[in-house]
Amino acid sequence: MNKYIMITTTFDNKKEANKVIETLLEKRLVSCCQLSNITSSYHWKGKIEHSDEFLLQMKSKKELYKEIEEEILKLHSYETPQLIAYDITDGYTGYLDWIREETK
Repeated sequence: MNKYIMITTTFDNKKEANKVIETLLEKRLVSCCQLSNITSSYHWKGKIEHSDEFLLQMKSKKELYKEIEEEILKLHSYETPQLIAYDITDGYTGYLDWIREETK
């Protein structure tokens, strides 16, 4: 079984994203967060929407996913936030060890 994951979510404002980042790092649920500006296009309530968003990528242990999800859902303002976890199937051992050491 894969031990590590990358989780992604999006926000419409940087302040909210930064609150999630600080919470997850303080609780040692993630080892690293990366925030990027993106443009999203999607179907929503019968229409095609386009919006500027912030994409948050986080690295953690797979066993912590449910806790991470709960924290994000408590703080997220979207009705249906994107919340997706990807298995990290391979990577530099030193980096993967760092994820393990920096999370609870």
